[in-house]
Amino acid sequence: MSDSLREPWLRGIAFNVAAPADVLIRLLDEAAGGAGRAGLLMCEGRDLPDAVVDAAVHHPAEPVRRALARNRHVDPARLAPLASDPSGLVRAHLAHGPRPQPRQLRSLPHDILVTFLTAQDGGEDGRVTEHDILGDLWSSRQVPVSFPQDMAGHDHPALRLYAAFQWQSLTAAQHAALLDDPDPAVREAARQGSRQLDPEAVEAGLPPIGSRYAVSVLSSCALSPAVVERCFADDQVYPLAWNRHTPAEALTRLARHPDAEIRRLIATRPDLGPAAAELREDPDEDIRMRARLQPSVRTWTECEKIRTIVDHGPDCTCPITEPATEPSPDWYATCAVSGEPVLRRAAASWRGLPAELVGKLARDDDEEVRIRLACHHPLAPPHLLVDVFVTRPAHRPHLLTLSTFPRTGWTHLIGHPDPEVRALAAADPALPGPPLEDPDDAVRRAAAANPILTPETLETLLTDLRTAEGAAANPSLPVPRMHALLDHCLTHPK
Repeated sequence: MSDSLREPWLRGIAFNVAAPADVLIRLLDEAAGGAGRAGLLMCEGRDLPDAVVDAAVHHPAEPVRRALARNRHVDPARLAPLASDPSGLVRAHLAHGPRPQPRQLRSLPHDILVTFLTAQDGGEDGRVTEHDILGDLWSSRQVPVSFPQDMAGHDHPALRLYAAFQWQSLTAAQHAALLDDPDPAVREAARQGSRQLDPEAVEAGLPPIGSRYAVSVLSSCALSPAVVERCFADDQVYPLAWNRHTPAEALTRLARHPDAEIRRLIATRPDLGPAAAELREDPDEDIRMRARLQPSVRTWTECEKIRTIVDHGPDCTCPITEPATEPSPDWYATCAVSGEPVLRRAAASWRGLPAELVGKLARDDDEEVRIRLACHHPLAPPHLLVDVFVTRPAHRPHLLTLSTFPRTGWTHLIGHPDPEVRALAAADPALPGPPLEDPDDAVRRAAAANPILTPETLETLLTDLRTAEGAAANPSLPVPRMHALLDHCLTHPK
């Protein structure tokens, strides 16, 4: 057996969905030559049996634990020990999130977040600090938006302090409790937070208009009439268009602003009032469309949902996150039968939409409705997922992560000019004969992994460098043969 086949065999076995835990654990056995590149790729890139996760979490080699910390397939609750790993780099990788980052973002369990937020150091190796790790965590979007509310009454003052810094996401009762907190740092943070909703306090502490911090204040805090006038005088009104506290009189003025982008930003606000009628007659077609939607927007939650639709096109691959609150099911149901495509797109983006409405939107005349349904809804029909995969390459990485993505029904696409499409067709077990001679490496690899192939055929393919990895990944490969290949690879390392 050629040594050139060693790495393809190891990679194939590492990603063989039929490989049992004892086979995969051998790829982590350093003493036997494991924990090489194939073992690291396995820890990072696939779902793993519980026994393999346990072995990797407690593995003596830091690179193995780092790779596991990036895994997006394993339930993050299983990764909790890595949040307090001796290595700061392992902790940082878990805080940073999976690689590559999936479009459907996961939230880390509360116990992992609590560990990060209360850590006194960045690990025994001293290569990163606890602040570095928190920076990775905040940028990862793995913290659920409900977390501040959940932490407002926590026993640990560091977590109450964190909640106080997210003041506008808390309830009135939580505000009162934090303002009377036994910890002085929490009380001070709560006092500072309460100033965000006090127009006079905001005015007194406002930094120079035009500065970066001022933009943050003007887009989120309650504003006095004097501050609003300064914004207009200095032509710094963009933050006002975003601010939920902007007074009605200012919205009327913004609706007449010469900058179309300003008018566009406010056109779907639920508090727009009479100005909505003016914008429905705006000379800009996009603004007229947005203003036409405004009567269907009654809450800020609905407004945010509409904004995520109208500000993006059919190839949008922005992260899919769990919002703090969703519009009501009745609102989504009304949107699903609306004559406005944007509202139907909003309905198609809600994974809780009932099956009968899913069936209706799957046949919608608007392509973006169908695309959003395919990317967001677990009941999207298989043929729709196939259609979107074939016609919209931007969505392929996300579609391949969906548990409902079909692995059959591709045989009619075996001659497609796009090799990514042919590769899925080549793996379809309904295919009479996998294209083992396709000019594309990925297609040949997929063909060699097709489970319809017999063990006898696989033996031939295992000896061909062009098909060896696919054959080793084939779920029809007998387990004893997997062990035999590992015997060779791990006892004759390079």
